[in-house]
This record gives sequence, structure tokens and C-alpha cells, in this order.
Amino acid sequence: MQRLLFPPFRALKGRQCLQLLAPRAAPRAQCDCIRRPLRPGQYSTISEVALQSGRGTVSLPSKAAERVVGRWLLVCSGTVAGAVILGGVTRLTESGLSMVDWHLIKEMKPPTSQEEWEAEFQRYQQFPEFKILNHDMTLTEFKFIWYMEYSHRMWGRLVGLAYILPAAYFWRKGWLSRGMKGRVLALCGLVCFQGLLGWYMVKSGLEEKSDSHDIPRVSQYRLAAHLGSALVLYCASLWTSLSLLLPPHKLPETRPLLQLRRFAHGTAGLVFLTALSGAFVAGLDAGLVYNSFPKMGESWIPEDLFTFSPILRNVFENPTTVQFDHRILGITSVTAITVLYFLSRRIPLPRRTKMAAVTLLALAYTQVGLGISTLLMYVPTPLAATHQSGSLALLTGALWLMSELRRVPK
Repeated sequence: MQRLLFPPFRALKGRQCLQLLAPRAAPRAQCDCIRRPLRPGQYSTISEVALQSGRGTVSLPSKAAERVVGRWLLVCSGTVAGAVILGGVTRLTESGLSMVDWHLIKEMKPPTSQEEWEAEFQRYQQFPEFKILNHDMTLTEFKFIWYMEYSHRMWGRLVGLAYILPAAYFWRKGWLSRGMKGRVLALCGLVCFQGLLGWYMVKSGLEEKSDSHDIPRVSQYRLAAHLGSALVLYCASLWTSLSLLLPPHKLPETRPLLQLRRFAHGTAGLVFLTALSGAFVAGLDAGLVYNSFPKMGESWIPEDLFTFSPILRNVFENPTTVQFDHRILGITSVTAITVLYFLSRRIPLPRRTKMAAVTLLALAYTQVGLGISTLLMYVPTPLAATHQSGSLALLTGALWLMSELRRVPK
């Protein structure tokens, strides 16, 4: 009877009844130490529940959120490009000094009545540009240059709103990772700094200079700083956007690829430096000094290349030297891009990467053609504006190729 009621342990071993008698791992299941696959609608952490309910954030955004942020930054970089192009046209039409004060809100409303326009024109007449250069300007002509500068300033405000308002929304929704939050804060801060730097640049052209009878113009140093910060903002926004939207290629880390990647980075830096040197050309009207190519006048190296003392001043203040440097940088850039293209042909690369290399090469030679044409035709405004826009297109192509060659994060 005892054997019937309590069979030996060996007889029960391996049977299902032994599984009923064995203790369950209830504590582990209750504490949820083992992560199990979740069904749709289930959440493994409190932060995920809070995110779904609209309260709280999550450390890593979803791929869909990354695409939205990437498209937003792509649009932002486009608005910055528009501001750079419009600023170049404003400089070429000599309209940048028509608005003689700066108010964030007040100046958003343009003059509407005849009395308001006459008062605005009278304020402009008190500054050097009117007294020395435009003393015979009519009110109609003043309206044109005023609206050019007004459009540039209003576009700058649009750029600020394009960055700040969506950034606040994405931050509130928790779509930005910790690293992306730092980038977005830096970009928004750079936008605000860019606006203040623009007014600081304009002020340099409104100052009375009793010891100079030259044409009133803004400081070429401040102009270069204004353009340089805009280019940094453009590059940072575009690079971040491409990193989010274009999946990296899993390329084998061979020695030729590493060399190509380093050469692409150096070439992009050279293109950036060439575009920045254009600010000194524009600030000093250096494009009107020697309107011949490939020689400068009758010689390869002009005699007045180092007329200023000390010699370093010539690099930034002598129009002849500034044009000479811009020529050298442009020729060096197109040479480097050509070498980069032929290096890329020696490596098996994805189709999209090859397309980026070909596009960069085509943009480089187009930009050289535009630059030479602008010089030979004495800097006509439409052609010069196209040449300035071409520098942005060339910089875009260089960043695209860099993005295609970037290393896959581990």
C-alpha cells in the first residue's frame, strides 16, 4: 500500500508529475528579470509608457523620428543657403548699408506712407555712404536698396524660426537623443550669434572715418566672419541631416579607402577655405582689380602683390593679393577634386558614392568656369551671384561625398 500511494522517486523521475512537484521559478518571473518578447501595445519600461502617454522622453528616438529630424535639418540648411545667396546679392547691389539701425521686432514693419519713407531716407542721408557715394540718389532708388536689405534681414528671421520652433517641438516630444540635443542647441545658438554678427558687420560701414576718403564699405574681416559662421551653420546642419537620412555603406576598411576618406576630408576643407576667401574678394571689391586670366595684367605675378607693410597685411587688405590668393585656392581646389575623383575610380564603391564623386567633379569645373567668366566680364551682378551660389553647391557636393565615405559606427 505504501508503495502504491508513494511510488519510489526513481519511478517518478522524468515524468510530468515530477514537474508538478518541482518548485516553480516564480520569483524570477515576478521580478521580470528575464526579458520576454512584447506584444503590440505592451511596454517594458516606465519611460516607454510615459512616451506613449505624452509625458516623459526616451533616450533613443525611433528611426521614424530620426527621419523627421533629418528632413527638418535638411530644410534648415536650405534656408541658410538662401540667406547666403540673398546676402551675396545684397552685397553686390551695395544695399547692405541702407538700413541704419537694427530692431528685432520694430523693423519688421516696412514704411507704408510717403512721410515714413522720407523719414527713413533722411536717416540714411546722415551716414557716409550717402554723403560720399550716393549723394544724388532719389527716393525711388533708395527704396530698391532698402527693400534688398529688408529682405535679407527678414529671411534671417525666417531662418531663426525654422530652427528654434521645430527644435522646441521635437525636444518636447522626446524625439531627440542626448547627443542630438547638444547639436540642436549648438545650431540654435549659432543662428542667434549669426544675427548679432550681421548687425556688428553693418555697423562697421556706418562709422565716420575722417582719415579716409575711400568708398564706405563694411569691414572685410567682419564680412568674412559673418559668411564663415553662416557656412559653419550650413555645413553642420547638412552633415547632421545626411547622417540621419542616408544609411552608411558597410565598406571594407582597406588602406586605399582610408586614404580616400582622408583626402576627401582635406578637399572639403580646401573648398570651405576657398569659399571663405571670397568674402575678402567681395569686401575689398578685389574682383575689379585685374580682369584678365590666366595672367594678372601682363604678368603671372603682379608687381603690387606685397605693397603693404607688414607683409601679412597684404593677405587680408591688399585687393591684388586677395584676388591672387583666391585664384590660387580655386585652382588648388579643382586640382584636388580631380585627383579625388581618379582615386575613387580605383576603389570598388557603391553606386551612390560614385555618383557623389562625379557630381563633385562636375560642380568644380562649373564653378571655375563661372569664376573666370565673372572676372573677365567685370563682375556683373547676375553672374557674380551665380558664382557665389556655386561655392555653396560645391561645398554641398564635398559634404555629400564625405557622408558617403564615413565610417560605420560600431
